[in-house]
Amino acid sequence: MLVFLNGKFLPEADAFVPLNDRGLLLGDGLFETLRVANGQPFRCAQHLERLVRGAEFLKIKLPFTPKEIQKFAEQLIEKNELADAILRVTLTRGAGARGYSQKNSGAPTLAMTLHPLPIVNADEPLQWSLVTSSFRVPASDVLAGFKTTSKILNVLARAEAEEQGADEALLLNTNGEVAETAGGNLFWVYQDAVCTVPTGRGVLPGITRAVVLEICQSLGLATNKRIIKPEHLRNAEGIFVTNSAFGIVPVAAFDSLPVAPSPLVDEIASAYNEMLTRA
Repeated sequence: MLVFLNGKFLPEADAFVPLNDRGLLLGDGLFETLRVANGQPFRCAQHLERLVRGAEFLKIKLPFTPKEIQKFAEQLIEKNELADAILRVTLTRGAGARGYSQKNSGAPTLAMTLHPLPIVNADEPLQWSLVTSSFRVPASDVLAGFKTTSKILNVLARAEAEEQGADEALLLNTNGEVAETAGGNLFWVYQDAVCTVPTGRGVLPGITRAVVLEICQSLGLATNKRIIKPEHLRNAEGIFVTNSAFGIVPVAAFDSLPVAPSPLVDEIASAYNEMLTRA
């Protein structure tokens, strides 16, 4: 497998970053995860726009323009002959002296790697069990708007869910409101409206989240961005999770209670899959 590192395509075994890279030491960086479909990174422009906004906020200078990054990504996909995969773009501040200060940091690190699609049994539709995590995200965290590489809370929440035999963790914010899952955004169906949590409540503005809202508009489905407590989420007529790797995943159980399937979720998922085939 070839990877991209700072302007070069290298075998994965030959790609190294220094031990004093601030992304490794401090989580001082950003990343984007993109679905590759038919040889093209899906919604690449939107992902890179979020990366640019994050880099500006963190004051990390991008070593390449978004158009150059997209071109490199397409070349990486072609060189590896992976028409359907997961692409990860990682940006760090680069090597630097010990400590938190950004002074005397070197050139930023930009890496891209390709990964196989998640394994899904074609005979069994993908659906997840969801449990509420004991971990909380800050309700008004300005960093929530970016995919920073500091994801230890999400790692611990996912591990907690897996220890309980669940597939994914539901994260509440410090106000006790539903925020997102460890690895995606949350939607639910209530009174024939497709609902999700508004951004600014500890929620990442996911790219797949935005695509789902576009799909709902094109299908004429009502949408609602609303704040909700977990006890009220149990009244939902359908729940699903969105992320770039898996797309749209229905939730079959929430906190050990069954969740009824919703035909609206299937309709949205079908429209999303059609978009991927046209990518």
